[in-house]
Amino acid sequence: MTEINSLGAQTAVSPQAIKAAMTGELLNLTQAQPGLLKPGETAQAEVLTLKQSGSEFQLVLRLLLANGTQAQVQANASQPLAPGSQVTVSQPQGDRLALMVQQANASAVSTLTQLDTSKVPVGTLLQGKVLTSQLLQNPGAQASFRSLVSLLNTAQAGATLSIDSPRPLAVGSLLSALVQGDQSLRFVPLSGRQEQLNVDQQLATQQARQASLPGLLGALQQLAGSADGELRASAERLLASLPDARQLGDAKGLAQALGNSGVFLEAKLLGGLATGVDLKAQLLRLVAQVPSDGPLASGNPSTLAQVMPALARSALGMLERVSPRQPPGAFPLPSRLLQAMEEEGDLQQLLRLAAAAISRLQSHALSSLQQSGTLENGNLQTTWQTEIPVRHGQEFIPLQAKLQREETPEQQADRQREQPDPLQALWRIDLAFDLPPLGPLQVQAQLTQGRLSGQLWAEREQTARLIDSQLGVLRERLLARGVEVGDLECHPGIPPQGPRTRVEQRWVDETA
Repeated sequence: MTEINSLGAQTAVSPQAIKAAMTGELLNLTQAQPGLLKPGETAQAEVLTLKQSGSEFQLVLRLLLANGTQAQVQANASQPLAPGSQVTVSQPQGDRLALMVQQANASAVSTLTQLDTSKVPVGTLLQGKVLTSQLLQNPGAQASFRSLVSLLNTAQAGATLSIDSPRPLAVGSLLSALVQGDQSLRFVPLSGRQEQLNVDQQLATQQARQASLPGLLGALQQLAGSADGELRASAERLLASLPDARQLGDAKGLAQALGNSGVFLEAKLLGGLATGVDLKAQLLRLVAQVPSDGPLASGNPSTLAQVMPALARSALGMLERVSPRQPPGAFPLPSRLLQAMEEEGDLQQLLRLAAAAISRLQSHALSSLQQSGTLENGNLQTTWQTEIPVRHGQEFIPLQAKLQREETPEQQADRQREQPDPLQALWRIDLAFDLPPLGPLQVQAQLTQGRLSGQLWAEREQTARLIDSQLGVLRERLLARGVEVGDLECHPGIPPQGPRTRVEQRWVDETA
C-alpha cells in the first residue's frame, strides 16, 4: 500500500453494520441490563468509541431512550462499527442488543471510503490512527485486510476512513500520507511520529498539573525554620544549592546552574554521574522523605510514579481538571501558584507544591523533546528548555531559558569527524523572567557565524523605554568582548504568540 488515488468524498453506510443486521448478529452487553428497553421498543444509538481486542470489538454506545434520557452501555461485537455511527437497536434479551437493518440502511453511518484531496493543499501531511484490522474472507483470492482509520488532522479530523491493504495494519499505529501534486496520497515512514505523538500527549498532561516554583520555595523556607530531622535538612540543602544573580554573571556559574536545573537528570542517571545538587533529584528525595507516621505514605522510589503518594496523585488529578489547557511547547510557561486546600495540613500542602514543581520541570523537559528533530530542510534542531530559580534577596525569581541549536547536514558530519567551532551552528536563545522593579521581561537572541542579534520585550512601557535607552551601552560591551552585533531592539508588550511550527520558530533570518 503506497498510494491512494484521489476520489470525491462520500459518506457510506458501514458494510459491517449492514452485514451484522442482515445475518441477525447481536451485540453482547458487557454487563446485562434487563429492562433497558421494553419489548418491542427501539432506541437510537451512537457509537462513541471502538477498540479491537483480538477477533472481537469493544464498543461504547450512547442510547437515546424514548423518555428523553440517555444511557451509555458497553458491548462486544464480531464486526466493527465506526465511531460516530448512528444505528437503531432493540433488546431481545437482557444481555444483548439487536441492530435493526431497516434503520441501519436509512441512517448516516459516517465511514469514509474515499477522500477528496482536492480541498487539501499539496504537501499536507495527513495522519490517522488505526482502530481495527480484519482479514477479508475471499476464497481463492489474495489475502486482503480491511482497517478503520481515525483521521487526526485537517478539516476531516475525527472522521473514520475504511482502508483495504494487502497486509495487516497494527492496531493503534499511526499512518502518515503526503498529498502529492496530482492529488494522490503517498504513504511515508513514521520516522518517530508515534513517539512524537506520545510526547505531545504527555506534555499536555504535565502542563495541566504544573505550578510555579516560588510557591514551593517559599514553603521550604518556612519548613527549614520549623521542621526537624531529614525533611528539614533536605529543605535546607535544596535552598542552599540555588544560585544567586551574581553566580549567573559568570560563564562557569551559568553552565553549572543550567546543568543542575533538572532538565539533564535522566541523562546524568544514564551516565552514572552525581545528582546530589540536581533540582529535580532533590525534589524527588523531598517527596520521598515525608514522615511515614503522618497522614501520608513514604517510600524510597526510583521514579516519580513510585514516589508519589496517593494524596499527591489525587491532588494532581484535581489540578488537571481545573487547569486551562496550554498550547503544547508554549514558552515561557505561565506563572501559576496553588492555593492552600481547606482542612489541609502543612505536609499535604508541601507535597502538592513539590509534585506540581516536578511536573513543571517535566513540562520543560518534554518541550525540549517536542522541539528537537530534523526540520523539513534537513537541518537538525536540538532544544534545551529549563527553569532556574535565582535567589534575589529573600525571594526566588524563576529564570526560564530555552536554547536551540540548528545544524546543516554538513555541520552534523563535521561534528562527527572533528571538534567543530560551535559558533558555526545557528543558535537561538529565549529568556523569560520577572525582575522587580522592572516587571516581566522576555529576550530572544540569535547567534550565527559569530554575529548576535536580539530583541527584548518588556510588559511595562516605562521599563521598555529604560532598556531602549541602554541598548547602546550593551552593544559597546558586546563589541568589547569580541562579539559582532547586529540588530538590538526593545518593544513594549510581549512577543507574538500562537501556534508555530519548527520552521516558523525562526523569528529573525540573518541568511535571508
